[in-house]
Amino acid sequence: MKGVSRAMKFGILVMAISTLATGRSNSQQDGADEPISLEQLREMRRDLAFSPRGILANNDGCDALYFPRDQELTVQSFLDRRTTALADDDSQVGAIAYCTISSGFSFFTHDTKVGTVLTRESADYGINPQMRNATQPLIDLGSDCLQSVVDFCRENDIELFWSMRMNDTHDVAHTPDDPYLLFPPLKEERPDLLVGAHDARTPFGRWSSVDYAQQEVRDLAFAYVDEVCRNYDVDGIELDFFRHLCYFASVANGGVASDQEREAMTDLMRRIRAMTEEVGMERGRPILVAIRVPDSVSFSREMGFDLERWLQEGLVDILLTTCYFRLNPWEYSVELGHAHDVAVYLCLSDSRVQGETRFRRRSVESYRGRAMNAWAAGADGIHTFNLFNPNSPIFREIGDPQGMATMDKLFFATVRDGDPERWLAEGEQHRTVPVITPGEPSGISSADPLTFELWIGEDFEAARAAGGQPTATLHLEIPGLARAEHTRVSFNGHALEGTIADGWLDCPLPVEIIDRGRNTVEIQLTPDAEPAEDEWTIEWKAEEKPQAPWHRDRGSERTVEELGDGALLIADRGTESGDYLYYRYSWGADPSERVVVEARARAISGSSYLIVGNGVVEDRLGLHPDRIDLWANRDLRYEMDTTDDFHTYRIVMEGRDLQVFVDGELRLDATGRYADGDGRRRQLAFGAANSPMVGEALWSEVRARLASRGCRDVVVSVTY
Repeated sequence: MKGVSRAMKFGILVMAISTLATGRSNSQQDGADEPISLEQLREMRRDLAFSPRGILANNDGCDALYFPRDQELTVQSFLDRRTTALADDDSQVGAIAYCTISSGFSFFTHDTKVGTVLTRESADYGINPQMRNATQPLIDLGSDCLQSVVDFCRENDIELFWSMRMNDTHDVAHTPDDPYLLFPPLKEERPDLLVGAHDARTPFGRWSSVDYAQQEVRDLAFAYVDEVCRNYDVDGIELDFFRHLCYFASVANGGVASDQEREAMTDLMRRIRAMTEEVGMERGRPILVAIRVPDSVSFSREMGFDLERWLQEGLVDILLTTCYFRLNPWEYSVELGHAHDVAVYLCLSDSRVQGETRFRRRSVESYRGRAMNAWAAGADGIHTFNLFNPNSPIFREIGDPQGMATMDKLFFATVRDGDPERWLAEGEQHRTVPVITPGEPSGISSADPLTFELWIGEDFEAARAAGGQPTATLHLEIPGLARAEHTRVSFNGHALEGTIADGWLDCPLPVEIIDRGRNTVEIQLTPDAEPAEDEWTIEWKAEEKPQAPWHRDRGSERTVEELGDGALLIADRGTESGDYLYYRYSWGADPSERVVVEARARAISGSSYLIVGNGVVEDRLGLHPDRIDLWANRDLRYEMDTTDDFHTYRIVMEGRDLQVFVDGELRLDATGRYADGDGRRRQLAFGAANSPMVGEALWSEVRARLASRGCRDVVVSVTY
């Protein structure tokens, strides 16, 4: 059932409204439509916005940019990569948002005359040599990628939104000496339109963003949208402000958007709305406007988006929220949109959480849980992002909450743990939901319980009515915990008991105590569970390669790791993008506590690093053949032979202070050297070099001592 019978409802709705308003039959809605009045258009537009469509699936357009060289290119073979299967009878996708790349602002893969057609070949830039760019060949076939998807959607009763990434900066890797595939001619010719430069990077956002404070940039953005709406038979446009969150130089440099800057962006939205109404009246059918933005009015306002005003003025039809991070419960977005009679689709963007050991956020069970939470919050539909396998069962399940009633699900405390302060100074202050992931673990102790809210959208009454027999379990990942009795766990005030194995505490959870929606979890250690003063809470020896919860970088064909003779060789022998290799451990270090790290290593050549971060400071101890130094304090260095033997490198961190000892002697003292914003990541890592550098070293042992234990993950499983 596609989009909860969206196709049938859409057809009936258009026919009814059109016939009532203009006396025309539905057949006149195809091809050259007769003009309608603005009042008729707005009535139709509101009803279409709330028309059930189940899933609105975003396609980032890489199916055109990266097409397999060994396949024959036809319109059908192009569609088969990501689109064709979405029209299957069991698909719940009622709409597709197709992005014609729009990376780099002005580059597109549709046949644009206003922007620049992206015809570059990725292989020429050392990227995906097995792929070729299908953009120009599709244009030459008479049906560019966007027109091909439009035609497909028309034939299969699926709505088509054109998605524009309003300031995509995948081109941030560009330098004049090392050009990047997606860096467009516009930015090469007009660097004055950018918020920064490759050698003058901004502290927030990305330097290659265009500055919307400039009228010329806003005029270009409008022109790109205007061209598509006039030349392609789209049902709507998706203005993706989340890819990426940098629109004003003032914000990129640590400030907040001014009233004048917000007004300029609002004026752009007014121009787009007016244009879509003009085109819609001419063709007798509305163009819906969807926006994808952060799920916080206050955060968005400081970024430069006056969301409440956009909604109040009727500039938006569908509100899509979240991507890299989530700031509020789903109910916040639903209430915001519905208060202004705007449909709300909640975005299930792909999870970027690293270091998972047992449960996977990208699993079907996780997507079911995420979707059930969205439906329970009152969403009008589900938006998927960075999910491209058209045969995935996800596209056949999450658009129908009733159909998922008796399916197994996973509910995570946190699915996306991106840092809002990458984009906005003090952006973290806007977050009201918990962040507990392997990448952002939370410390737990006997002194203060860890208390947080966990959302579970499961409708157990409906599940039982459908014949399901649900069971639930609360799973807590707490490495180093020896016995279940060393914790006190409660769920909505009810004490739980459990068992522990492989670092996970599993507590059976009676479904009767689970509230649909918000639940409260509390975790506390008993005094005898605290780490002893001489206990190494993290310890790896080169008897085997690091195992979970250590997380290995992807590396490349030019990186090497070899285990032998009591040491692990980690080598980076290339200087291309992605040439580095580290093992990383998200340890949840508390900046208020003393942290000790020791590594026994022998450098061979180049540069290798031991990386530490406690949430307020992050630095790298560099091991070079003739010296050691600190990445963030380059003037601190100690000359020594790091290649003659294994040496013990000891780092002591507390707050913003850091000291380095070599074989028991203080050699580098960075006490008082770090300021606010010097590092938010809390991780331990060791390995080789970075993309433009090379390095090799042997590692025999890495260990760390934390004052408290960390809760790395929280999951509730529901099984039938």
